[in-house]
Amino acid sequence: MANIRTIRNRIRSVQNTAKVTRAMEMIAASKMRRSQQRLTDSRPYADTISQIIGHITAQSGDLGDDVHPLMEQREVRKIRVVHITPDRGLCGGLNGNLNRNLGRFVAGLELPLDSVIVGRKGRDFASRSGIEVRSLVMDIGDTPTLSDTQDISEVVIEDYRSGKVDEVYVSYSKFMSTVLQVPTIKKLLPVEPIEVEDGNNSGYIYEPNANQVLDSLLPKFVEVQIYQAILENIGSEHSARMVAMSSATDSANEMIQDLTLLMNKVRQASITTELLDIVGGVAALEG
Repeated sequence: MANIRTIRNRIRSVQNTAKVTRAMEMIAASKMRRSQQRLTDSRPYADTISQIIGHITAQSGDLGDDVHPLMEQREVRKIRVVHITPDRGLCGGLNGNLNRNLGRFVAGLELPLDSVIVGRKGRDFASRSGIEVRSLVMDIGDTPTLSDTQDISEVVIEDYRSGKVDEVYVSYSKFMSTVLQVPTIKKLLPVEPIEVEDGNNSGYIYEPNANQVLDSLLPKFVEVQIYQAILENIGSEHSARMVAMSSATDSANEMIQDLTLLMNKVRQASITTELLDIVGGVAALEG
């Protein structure tokens, strides 16, 4: 049986670990609340752009016979995925779930595929899986701005316009709640406008015309969709890390209790042994 000094050292080590995991849990909780606020603040802007595009496309007479290049449905010969992952670990199964979801998506394709990777964990997965990487973005941080996504959206739009890729998807972890994050893959290009009710798409006048408004809005729409996915992923990361560190802290506290109980048993056994030795010695002297 281990001696008391060894057990006491183990208790001290686990206590130090619990302090670290507790601090990480508190930091993650604070970052999660801020990321949730940024996500909430950005949604009205993204929703408004989607609604305007829906209104314009519903008024098909204003567009003429031409379909905007970013909305054109064409034969799919190559696919691209913008795969968004954290740069760091210690967030439970988040990274594994994200990468496995992409792996299943890739396995179900019979077409060539390349990727734009955001985050170190996605880079590592692409390297292991042999996925072609067109562009790599790391260290985007916890507080990205809309301008931080411009390079990503420009690469995606340029390659789509030039015909290098025919469909673009974005892969990220959708933030549902503190304890639930869902790996999600959704189509980014060609843009599929939302449907609007017939009574809500009349009476709009676009200057100089609807096509030129779309020319300005559609690239911004792609940029906003990527930005939203990054914010969703950041919120998911901090939520998953908070839950993982909370679980680690609870496990450490349980281990401390078990080790303390073991130390008390060892101490009790040691005291009992010493008492027996004393009693035996006294009995021997008296005999």
